[in-house]
Amino acid sequence: MSKDGKAADGASKKSSKKKIIIIVLILLAFGGGGAGSYFLFVPHPEEPEPPPEPGIVIPLEAITINLADGHFLKLRIALQATAEVAEALDGSKALDIAIDLFSNRPIAELSSNDERKRIKQELAEHISEAYEKEIMDIYFTEFVMQ
Repeated sequence: MSKDGKAADGASKKSSKKKIIIIVLILLAFGGGGAGSYFLFVPHPEEPEPPPEPGIVIPLEAITINLADGHFLKLRIALQATAEVAEALDGSKALDIAIDLFSNRPIAELSSNDERKRIKQELAEHISEAYEKEIMDIYFTEFVMQ
């Protein structure tokens, strides 16, 4: 009987070691799966792109735009290109966008500094889109209302 008792005791020790090993392996598998899914499926913030380097400033010709109520705006702008632009760009698209944006606006709207800054920002966004991000800023070099 003592042999059977020792055999049963040895079998239960082996059985408990197997259970512990199986439990540890299962925990490692779940931990590894969780870590793998975290690194594969959870979006991680990317480093922001550095701002483009400024390149040449391209002055454009002055244009006269009809405002509301018979008033006029004489506007001259300059385009700040990125350093990647090797040569002067054609400013026709920029002038066309400026004419569309300023035409038939009331003179009172353009007299306000805040409103003029807002319209300038809007103009810069439209021009940047039209030139596929080759233009990083615009400058009003002449802005005369009459």
